[in-house]
Amino acid sequence: MSKRLKIILAFGLVAQIIGLRFLKYFPEFVETVYSNGIYKWISQLMHYAFGWLPFSFGDLFYTVGGILIIRWLILHRKRIFKDTVNWSIDILSTISILYFAFHALWAFNYYRLPLHQSLQLKATYSTESLMHVTQNLIDRTNSIHNSLSLSDTLKIEYNFDKTELLNKVPLGYQELSKQYSHLAYNTKSIKRSLYSIPLTYMGFSGYLNPFTNEAQIDGLIPGFKYPSTASHEVAHQLGYAAENEANFIGSLAAIHHPDIYFRYSGYAFALNHCLGELYKRAPKQYDKFIEQINTGVLKNYNDVSLFWERYKNPLEPLFKTTYSGFLKANNQSAGIKSYSYVVALYVNYFEQSKLLNR
Repeated sequence: MSKRLKIILAFGLVAQIIGLRFLKYFPEFVETVYSNGIYKWISQLMHYAFGWLPFSFGDLFYTVGGILIIRWLILHRKRIFKDTVNWSIDILSTISILYFAFHALWAFNYYRLPLHQSLQLKATYSTESLMHVTQNLIDRTNSIHNSLSLSDTLKIEYNFDKTELLNKVPLGYQELSKQYSHLAYNTKSIKRSLYSIPLTYMGFSGYLNPFTNEAQIDGLIPGFKYPSTASHEVAHQLGYAAENEANFIGSLAAIHHPDIYFRYSGYAFALNHCLGELYKRAPKQYDKFIEQINTGVLKNYNDVSLFWERYKNPLEPLFKTTYSGFLKANNQSAGIKSYSYVVALYVNYFEQSKLLNR
């Protein structure tokens, strides 16, 4: 690569950052042209290219990329002080290419229309509505739990092969697409991450590789979380970059799934979000709602908490803070903790669809 081209690419990084600041003012354009146009072709192509592989190509890509970066830094370490300008240009031009690829292949979705607008839902809700939906979610979750367990005090065991669970994920989206056709998921590309151990210590249960569009799932997380987590990552594949929106879509896909174990995971996931928001708004009412939940459901929740507690380490908060900062830099002002909005989606969707009253 010529020096002139490297300089152009290096300055292009600044131009990209400025351009993204303007892009957030045109969500309708992003929604129409990119998210529901260009991106659909990109994701399908990626799924055909990598989805059939039984392993995570994206994780291998990161491994090889990391080795090459370390090798380059070692070979060019003396240039840091002797040829600082050209060394910096090399670094910035490479970052510029990766930054462009990251956005062109997936991350422009951060700037699309908010989900409540595209689904024609309200973005606000009353505490009364929250309590009504939470009560219905408790009833539905308890009912499914009772169908799966001999006692309301026993937790639900997910004694399934996790690959089998991943293979079932598209069925939930197949049902959900009958209501929202744009949520159809046609070509599967869901993998157990080769980096499950590092992911766990970082505090993440999965991620989407934007360069290969593979949904990566932490293979160590409890089976109870597998259906909702995998469905969440598929929502990212469908172009919903915001964590709160992926939470909502993922849980809906699990709730609509023909497999009762998926439905249990999906309803319990939605209930947990609503309980968290209820605790903030009406703590006295929160205690009364908790008392109504089957002990077995609470044990499933506790299993998840204990799992993350076992892997807690001093670096985890740093990873979470860094990721939250990354989200805020990509048009997600609430960062990683944006529960109020996902609860607004739950409350208004369930009240509008009457799903919980069936």
